[in-house]
Amino acid sequence: MLDRTLNLAVLISGGGTTLQNLVDVIAAGTLKARITCAVASRPGIKGIDRAREAGLPVHVVVRKEFATVEAFSHRICSLCNEAKVDLICLGGWLQLLKIPDEWLGRVMNIHPALLPRFGGKGMFGHHVHEAVIAQNCAVSGCTVHFVNNEYDAGPMILKRTCSVLAIDTPDTLAARVFEQEKLAYPEAIELFRAGRMRVEGDRVVLT
Repeated sequence: MLDRTLNLAVLISGGGTTLQNLVDVIAAGTLKARITCAVASRPGIKGIDRAREAGLPVHVVVRKEFATVEAFSHRICSLCNEAKVDLICLGGWLQLLKIPDEWLGRVMNIHPALLPRFGGKGMFGHHVHEAVIAQNCAVSGCTVHFVNNEYDAGPMILKRTCSVLAIDTPDTLAARVFEQEKLAYPEAIELFRAGRMRVEGDRVVLT
């Protein structure tokens, strides 16, 4: 059982709504964690403003400034090591990472659909919700999973679901899915903090 406060890094590429949710649940005392590092994949995004408003140290690391994905990933992991991060949380992060062995099982992502459907390269944001509606799905939701070196392919930790309504647009469905994301991500982080999960091959066993 891990009783101490968990140090988190949150990686962002857009509005930072997932970052804000984690800031809020930590402030409310419902998640025993602190965010010691925020990393943005591009300048000028709303997520940077959210991080600064919350008093968080934020770094901008742009993929095209590095020759390889390995060098890009190494820079991010180095920042996380300097911030004594226990768990890296991707929050709307759109860049592929090469996860070093020492970080495998310590990088999480939340995806706005029920994986393995509607995942992979190019499936992010409204693209996901448009695809769900186009295929007349009755149910959608979100998936929290560990990150490996492929898009949306790591071991799944937990899912939460919501209905897809006949009148839904990508915007309305996104809002309903995000309400589930706000619950699912803190729950998965707490399971990690409490030592209540282990990875067995390509699956996560909760204890």
